[in-house]
Amino acid sequence: MNLCRQTGAAPRTGAGGVLALALLLAVPLPCRAAPQDAPAASVPLPPPVPPERPQELTPPPAPGEAIKAAPTPPERPAELKPETRADTKPEAKPEAPAPAAEPVKPEAAQPTPLPPARPPELSGEAALALKVAPPDDTACRTRLKRLGATFEPLPAIANGQCGAPLPLKLTALDGIALPQSATLTCAAAEALTRWATEVQVAAERELKQPLRSIAIGTSYECRGQNHDVEAKLSEHAFANGIDVMSFGVEGRAPIMVAAKAAGSEEGRFIDAVRGRACAFFRTVLGPGSNAAHADHLHLDERERNAGHRLCQ
Repeated sequence: MNLCRQTGAAPRTGAGGVLALALLLAVPLPCRAAPQDAPAASVPLPPPVPPERPQELTPPPAPGEAIKAAPTPPERPAELKPETRADTKPEAKPEAPAPAAEPVKPEAAQPTPLPPARPPELSGEAALALKVAPPDDTACRTRLKRLGATFEPLPAIANGQCGAPLPLKLTALDGIALPQSATLTCAAAEALTRWATEVQVAAERELKQPLRSIAIGTSYECRGQNHDVEAKLSEHAFANGIDVMSFGVEGRAPIMVAAKAAGSEEGRFIDAVRGRACAFFRTVLGPGSNAAHADHLHLDERERNAGHRLCQ
């Protein structure tokens, strides 16, 4: 007889317990099975492992974490390797260090060598005699002949600091006499000849008579300005200046260069020829400029900075 001995409580002893036991033994009881859905007692299991994260969503390793080794790149093609390229120079081997230079031993002090002796032609009086080659005035002399001037060449003038390398002796102009010849450079002689044509026009306009002569006072003369021995050399000292004293006009007495009455014929004539001289000479001085030029017109070709002219 199968009896279900699985009960929820242990049998009790005593009078009551004996009676109960007897009843149990006499009357079989059906065995009540345990519910089928009751879970069996077991040890708890860990949660399931999640699937691996895709590589494109994997964050970079944090600092300090081990970094997985990168895959090895493919081998470099043979034609690109340095040892196979024709234009690649072999790697230079390091040179051995140069041996230390030996210390220079002090030698006895030697005297400084003297410069070479100065050539004789550049020493003493020979050096003072050196001259710059004079400019070629062939074209100027050709123009002077075409203007109708009469002249003859003179030897070079050398008198200390005074002189002229290519002077001329001017004796007459085109239709205008020069009672006193003038020793001038070609440039000064050409300026005088061209200015004389303007003087001729002024004589016919203001005096109603032709010009016949021009009286020259000084041309070449080795002296200082205004005859001052301590002053700068005058342009006369280089045959580059000329003093005009008077004008000879047909039918009149010589017209002297001097202050004239304002508005008179001779006054207008002197003013006209003096003003026109400024177009041909770089320096024009006359009556009113200073006491030294009260009785003549001083005309010269002194060169100044920026082409400046002095016309007084």
